[in-house]
Amino acid sequence: QFLKQLGIHPDWQFVDVYGMEPELLSMVPRPVCAVLLLFPITEKYETFRTEEEERIKAKGQDVKSSVYFMKQTINNACGTIGLIHAIANNREKMNFETNSSLKKFLEDSLSMTPEERAKYLETYEAIRVTHESSAHEGQTEAPSIDEKVDLHFIALVNVGGHLYELDGRKPFPINHGETTDDSFLEDAIEVCKKFMERDPEELRFNAIALSAA
Repeated sequence: QFLKQLGIHPDWQFVDVYGMEPELLSMVPRPVCAVLLLFPITEKYETFRTEEEERIKAKGQDVKSSVYFMKQTINNACGTIGLIHAIANNREKMNFETNSSLKKFLEDSLSMTPEERAKYLETYEAIRVTHESSAHEGQTEAPSIDEKVDLHFIALVNVGGHLYELDGRKPFPINHGETTDDSFLEDAIEVCKKFMERDPEELRFNAIALSAA
């Protein structure tokens, strides 16, 4: 619904990933061009996040300049930013309606820094209004923008044959190694499994895939 309102032609759609076993992954329509993971922000995760950031700052990593990444400065907007990350890094595959507000946002923000993109989103009325109306159409009560929510969305995408984790709370994209269009869903799910393994007592994990309709 959200994508439709933002002017994206419905030849791509978000579908649930019902489980991480091969037979359940085989139910997901292919090709898949992005996976969004919803997960709980716990103490274990925050400890890992700090260690990961320090490790990458010390060792460095290869991030292609073509990766579209933005910071998150709006509370409880991680789902919207996850969607933008998913679409922005697959924009050549998408069919946008001529008056698409998301297409305009991406064109305007392509040359910006991750911080500038975040600031631009704060002022970009069309996406904010669409986000709010879509949130209230869901099956669950949408939290207010200021409510403390301990669940968070990230996007996993394939850019130039590398699998990137895009999380607006992190200072940079995370390169999770090589992938292909054919193996992308399985490779992305392996990254999701690592999130689950770090927090074995937690059950609040959910993945959706951006699949060809």
